[in-house]
Amino acid sequence: MKKSIGIVLSVILLSINYSAWAQSYAESALLFGRTQPAGSARIIGLGGTQIALGGDYSSAQSNPAGLGMYNRSEVTLTPALSFYNSQATLNGSTNNESFSKFNIPGFSLVFNMKRDQEGDFKGGTFGITFSRINDFNNSTIYSGHNTTSSIVDYFMEQANGTNTSQFDNGQYQYNTPTGLAYYNYLIGPTTLLDPPGSDSQYFTDAPVESDQREEITTTGRSNQWNFSYGANYKDILFFGGGLGITTLNYKSQKVYSEGYSSDVINNMQLSENLNVRGSGVNVTLGAIARPFNFMQLGLSFTSPTYYQLTETYDASMSTSWKNYDYWDGHQNVRLNNESASTDEVTSDYSLTTPLKLSAGIAFISKYGFISADIERTNPAKSRYSSNVTDVSFSSDNDQIKSLYKAVYNYRVGAELRYNIFRVRAGYNIQSSTFQDRNIDNKIESISGGVGVRLKKFFADFALIQRKASNYYSPYTLSDASEPVVSIKNKITTSMITFGFTF
Repeated sequence: MKKSIGIVLSVILLSINYSAWAQSYAESALLFGRTQPAGSARIIGLGGTQIALGGDYSSAQSNPAGLGMYNRSEVTLTPALSFYNSQATLNGSTNNESFSKFNIPGFSLVFNMKRDQEGDFKGGTFGITFSRINDFNNSTIYSGHNTTSSIVDYFMEQANGTNTSQFDNGQYQYNTPTGLAYYNYLIGPTTLLDPPGSDSQYFTDAPVESDQREEITTTGRSNQWNFSYGANYKDILFFGGGLGITTLNYKSQKVYSEGYSSDVINNMQLSENLNVRGSGVNVTLGAIARPFNFMQLGLSFTSPTYYQLTETYDASMSTSWKNYDYWDGHQNVRLNNESASTDEVTSDYSLTTPLKLSAGIAFISKYGFISADIERTNPAKSRYSSNVTDVSFSSDNDQIKSLYKAVYNYRVGAELRYNIFRVRAGYNIQSSTFQDRNIDNKIESISGGVGVRLKKFFADFALIQRKASNYYSPYTLSDASEPVVSIKNKITTSMITFGFTF
């Protein structure tokens, strides 16, 4: 049986990829498939613009044809330092969380194989590159007073319609937060009431009003190795292809709590841990044409990425009661400190993320260039599957199809050259992926950088800031009375690429 990821919550949450946390399979599909422009500090300083450019190791991933523009071999290393900030507001109460991380998002070995003899074919270049295409690190805390709903209302809605056999070992609700709520006496069948009610309807002794708080910590990344080749024909047409091997590592920990002013119960706390690991493969093909000395046109196709993933999930819940006398249907139980935990549930499945089609143009002079890219992708095409006969992802795939739409992403960048020095700036927007126009999860980035080019050495520095605003609900209710948290995420990254030519 397929295990759903934690509490399946409102899909109004979808933040920037490096700071999102997955709650449903539909949200995970977008989180893992919505990658960021990657590459050297030069390319990042240009806003990720690279489809019509060349002579940079970033081409191995974005458009392998750009490798054909190399005229010598090189090795590069790109260290980076990222600063993360999350601001979360619930019912007028705001919490800020900040931290920083050092990482190495880029490395490359590029081997130029120039032809010695005269001819139209000028040779080519083979590149082995490593790039970070997704950053899942984030820390968010929110808190606020809620008078209209409780997460216990969600548990009751999930339990209603089926008797308590659903909580037995091996049944659907056994390893879920709703099951934990039952074993913590937060919910019970109305047959326990006087007069007794239905055995498939549930009640709670916990009050609706509470102080709600949640800490959400996510870590992890997606990296991609590319093995690509680009060729040069008459310095007019460049073409290439490459194989991408992607690794994914995502972890999240959520701690949700409610504090009550009640004669019956003090508080409850739910902790959830999720770990998703796996690898994938894709293919990229591309071409760049130089119809005029001052213009380059690029086109690139990246196939869907085919992932094999393993997911582990576990949860625990604790409640603090005030020596409450509870009738469980057989005897009176004194409730004080109660707790329960799920098993560690492991699932193996496949995920296919959508293909990408990109086009670019660059206008070049001896003083620099201006370049722009457009990329089309369709998150609604993401699909899950499993080789296990009794596991079906059809409802999750239907949800993905109904939630998302095809989008166009835009990038523009410029570089100014003077002698050995370079100055760069760029802008990048990833459009909102939701069909519902009232939900906007677009990501905007602004970047800049400088560089220096010597005969055997070069260095490029870039600074990029990504921002996104989004909304999150810790649970959903049929009457839409769940709390809605407003979240503003920002990541600022400084990076430098060191390169040596040979």
